Amino acid sequence: MRERIRFGIFDFDPDSRELRREGTPVRLQAQPAQVLAALVARAGEVVTREELRQAVWGEDTFVDFDRGLNYCVAQIRTALGDSAESPRYIRTIPKRGYQFLGPVGQAAPAPVVRRRNWRSAVGVALCLLGIAGGVLLLARGRTVNIAVARFDNETGDADLTRFADSLTDSVVAELTLAGGRHYRIIGNAAQLRRPRAERNLAEIGSELHAGYVILGQVRRGRVLAHLIRLPEQTHVAVVREDGPAPSESELARRIAGEFLGKLGASPVAPTR
Repeated sequence: MRERIRFGIFDFDPDSRELRREGTPVRLQAQPAQVLAALVARAGEVVTREELRQAVWGEDTFVDFDRGLNYCVAQIRTALGDSAESPRYIRTIPKRGYQFLGPVGQAAPAPVVRRRNWRSAVGVALCLLGIAGGVLLLARGRTVNIAVARFDNETGDADLTRFADSLTDSVVAELTLAGGRHYRIIGNAAQLRRPRAERNLAEIGSELHAGYVILGQVRRGRVLAHLIRLPEQTHVAVVREDGPAPSESELARRIAGEFLGKLGASPVAPTR
């Protein structure tokens, strides 16, 4: 049995593929956990996309591998509170693969409870169980609503209006796919389809019970996406794409991955 691997405030079991943050389990699906295991095993090296395909999907896979791997990396970044633009743990090597950053080491073994302290150990265990139960009860009510407003075409070009609408729908789809049970994505409410001049963020927050709203701008040679925390209307993150935009699906995956990564690293806004 291999030792748990420690990096930063996280430790990871390469056998059970369990990820923990300061001792607390972090939810990570099976395939993202396999990708993380492959990257951690070769920390500091570039692991190619083909090597990851072999390690996780094998030879006889018929899935959309590129989409699957992008999804896995986005999930890992969300779990680690990481960012593709300012990576602490996973760096993207364009057209090649990924590199796990930072030193790794063996996690400290769990302390052994001696027999003479069994009463104290039982008391501590019961206390922790009570705390864990309370955390679970709170967690059940912590689903956060994220509203996605229609991306604004600021160019006046009708072709780019179609691009902006398609990108909006793709962002909604990617967030829904990657957000899991912690986030509820709202993309078809009437308030979100209004022109920018008629859009009311306070109304979006109160009527849709949204903890965050995503606003997008399509300009000539640039796409911007903003993650806004409600009701304060404060900026949490921005994604900026300059030059010829990649495909709508690829850009939507980047936006979803960046924003979910930021939310994983910051306090979660409660659903009102």
